[in-house]
Amino acid sequence: MPRRNNILANIDWLTVGLYVLMLFLGWFNIYAALYSDEHQSIFDITQQYGKQLMWIGAAFVLALIIMLLEVNFYVFFSYIIYGAFILLLLLVPFVGKEINGARSWFEIGPILFQPSEFTKSATALALARYMSTHGFKLQTPKSLLTVAAIILGPVVLILMQNDTGSALVYFSFVLVLYREGLSGVVLFFGTLVALLFVLALVLANLSLALIMVGVALLMFLIFNPKLKQFFNVVIIYALSIGFFILLSFVVNTSYTLAQFILAGAVAGSLIVLYHSVRNKFSNYTKIAIVFIGSILFTISVDYGFENFLEPHHKARINELLGIESNPQGAGYHVNQSKIAIGSGGMWGKGYLEGTQTKFDFVPEQSTDFIFCTVGEEWGFAGTLSIILLFLFFFMRLIWLAERQRSTFSRIYGYSVAVILFFHFMVNIGMTIGMMPVIGIPLPFFSYGGSSLWSFTILLFILIRLDASRLEKLSG
Repeated sequence: MPRRNNILANIDWLTVGLYVLMLFLGWFNIYAALYSDEHQSIFDITQQYGKQLMWIGAAFVLALIIMLLEVNFYVFFSYIIYGAFILLLLLVPFVGKEINGARSWFEIGPILFQPSEFTKSATALALARYMSTHGFKLQTPKSLLTVAAIILGPVVLILMQNDTGSALVYFSFVLVLYREGLSGVVLFFGTLVALLFVLALVLANLSLALIMVGVALLMFLIFNPKLKQFFNVVIIYALSIGFFILLSFVVNTSYTLAQFILAGAVAGSLIVLYHSVRNKFSNYTKIAIVFIGSILFTISVDYGFENFLEPHHKARINELLGIESNPQGAGYHVNQSKIAIGSGGMWGKGYLEGTQTKFDFVPEQSTDFIFCTVGEEWGFAGTLSIILLFLFFFMRLIWLAERQRSTFSRIYGYSVAVILFFHFMVNIGMTIGMMPVIGIPLPFFSYGGSSLWSFTILLFILIRLDASRLEKLSG
């Protein structure tokens, strides 16, 4: 009995209170999004808001079970839990139910169960278990490969289910690795890849080619400001690019001038690379390798974009980047969402008074686009309040993670924070047109049993670990 009382005394009730508050704010907004004169009772279980209340009740039971389990259970069984959900991900493409083009659900009577949602918690546990083992060093090749396998394993299986949105969430674990000592160079190159991807799609080929050549020359000047060596590099690039431009006029091919300029840039980089390796100019070597890789990646973007993405994903990305504009097609969801949010003004139209909501202008408004209900009915003040509530919640999670005495608990705590933050950032971003529509829920607000339960499990395992942070974990 004293031990149980000790756990109750150590529970972070502020985090629990924030969780409960967001659950019921979400429930009220689901009711507002689906309200009709025919079904006015918020407790009507034939409607989604009535079902959501049932899912909330079940979430409380799950939270209680998680708090009653021994804290070492999550350490001992972390690999087994991870393996079990990997097995479910392997099975779901064969026996799962297809919804909205993604075969990622198990149907058990009236309940739809999505393994990919729960695998986030399992992956966080497995990652925390492996990275907290004695003698673990993140920088070693073996450790990096194992960590990558733990994270990317579910990603590959979820992509096979045609559920790109859920798969992208797992890349947020990179931020956890960064907290545990991963070099900032990885984040730099990740940002570079994203930037090159956008530039390759948005800019015309000739503009992109000239920009990349200019950036390369600027990098050489920054890393080695000696004008003599810099001008040598300029001459090499000028001669290489000039040769290929001349070749483009001599040879009658289907290639564009921009492609010849890029070819000249690659040739110039190879010459610089050879020169720098031979003369042991380490800075030049690194810059040349990065630049060559950047050009090759940029060239491959168009091919990958056209051949690996689904048509609706391509349309949404083109709409987001302004390459295409189709407010009645791929841009319909976002366009209607922005209209709804903007129509709320400063203080909103009032609860249950949203006209965009009442007339069903915004598709999926109770799930992926629940935030536009907040914008229309609560206005700018309401949306700002919800965003600040989430930000305070994330700061609290980071504080909980930092105060853990065990490496396992700290890594798991940061995993919880980055997963929930990724959902928050992308979901709100796509409702206001700053992110592509990839269909992931807003934590604790969007309708759905699987997402609500998975977020509850994810959060309450951390709360349970925190309640026993003074105990020594075994494993």
